[in-house]
Amino acid sequence: MYALENVLRPYAWGSPTAIAGLLGRPASGGPEAELWIGAHPDSPSTAAGADDGGPLALDALIAGDPDHFLGTESVAAFGPRLPFLLKVLAADHPLSLQVHPTLEQARAGFAREEAAGVDRSAATRNYKDDNHKPEMIFALTPFEALCGFRPAAASRAVFGDLARAFEQAGREVPALLPQLVEDLGQPEEGRALRAAFERLIGGGDDVAAATAAVVELLAGGTPEGPDAAALDTVGTLNAEYPGDPGVLISLLLNRISLAPGEAVYLPAGNVHAYLHGLGIEVMASSDNVLRGGLTPKFVDVPELLQTIAFEAVGVPELRAEQTMLGQELYRPPFQEFALQRIELAPGGEAVPLAQSGAAVLIVVAGSVMLDSPKGDLRLDRGGSAFVPAAEAPVNVHPAGDAAKPAVVFAVTTGMKA
Repeated sequence: MYALENVLRPYAWGSPTAIAGLLGRPASGGPEAELWIGAHPDSPSTAAGADDGGPLALDALIAGDPDHFLGTESVAAFGPRLPFLLKVLAADHPLSLQVHPTLEQARAGFAREEAAGVDRSAATRNYKDDNHKPEMIFALTPFEALCGFRPAAASRAVFGDLARAFEQAGREVPALLPQLVEDLGQPEEGRALRAAFERLIGGGDDVAAATAAVVELLAGGTPEGPDAAALDTVGTLNAEYPGDPGVLISLLLNRISLAPGEAVYLPAGNVHAYLHGLGIEVMASSDNVLRGGLTPKFVDVPELLQTIAFEAVGVPELRAEQTMLGQELYRPPFQEFALQRIELAPGGEAVPLAQSGAAVLIVVAGSVMLDSPKGDLRLDRGGSAFVPAAEAPVNVHPAGDAAKPAVVFAVTTGMKA
């Protein structure tokens, strides 16, 4: 087992205090958006004591003996790389509206951009690697997000209500609103959602003008009702990105609020944006993002439209599975990863680490001892570790001197052990 040092990503939307507060360390003084724990080549963790006692990047360590570190089944399924990435994510401001490609789309897009000679660091690059990026988020604090298309009829009602509100206020109705109502009234839902999305994502003066008019109208007070949070979000998003197409696109999406301990998963094609909160994010090991607004970054509209699944979805909630071994597991319908939450009282019983292949862990409260047939490793609050497949089975114990409960999050593959 290897203790890890991890890379902190200082994106502008990050919280200056949330990750530091969670892990019990001083804040850096700038935004702290994501802590990456894994072997993604862009920001691999560093394994202590890996190379004759010295540190080594985790991707390089794994490359030295993939079967030992990952397990033969994982290598056969996902290749000689750690198939998942664990992050601690802290959003103080909304992230971009985005979607992730399928595995087939990622492979084709990556190959296409490589053949075209597009630099991997170029602002116009869509595909940073050849992998897909299904993901999940587990809320540590109240967590706000946009997640997937809601039924076209629900969005049609919102835009229709806005048009009537303009009329009741004696104001001119922006031409865009009745156009969206017509788009969303088409009998085939996928076509209806696509028509409305395409009308908005194109941007232009009419979208910017309609957005400004809607924001001004709502500044007088958001109507009460089931769409109050969604309408409030319009003003919040416009304050960050005035006139951006994503402001009104948000009304096409499910507006969700997760309580601490709740989780959702996001498959390929799901349009989403995290708005605010602290959470544990897990994904297939990829950095492929197609952006659709709420960002100053590159938006490739044709490629985006090829990637989105234009279908209404319910909120994809993820419930905990309690095993006979006392394990609390979150298993989204993806083979690359499963999340385990471990809570231990001082002096309490150990919990077996759910492990199918390699695993990574991070301690967010208290202190624990990892016990494997090959040795022990203590982790205190903020500590993290990589557990090779060859070190299974591992038990997670409360540290002998622990005075407070311990909480650990661990990720392994989603394959059945």
